Amino acid sequence: MVEPQDRVQALVSSYRYTYPVLADTDHAVSSAYGVYDLLNDKRAAPSVFIVDENGLVAWAYVGKDANDRPLTQLILDQLP
Repeated sequence: MVEPQDRVQALVSSYRYTYPVLADTDHAVSSAYGVYDLLNDKRAAPSVFIVDENGLVAWAYVGKDANDRPLTQLILDQLP
């Protein structure tokens, strides 16, 4: 997420996420993945990347607008 750390932590607490969530405050990660400001909104486009055990992107989904997110089942179907 391209959000301040405190906002990300509040979201994690609120939804009780059990996995790490990145606060990409300097846009380094979203820029490296090519999704920062992709929609000309100074934010990371909604994206999901599955990275394999070798550190390679095995599957990627990049939203075409701010509300374009893949269904959970589509993501799960990509896992080995």
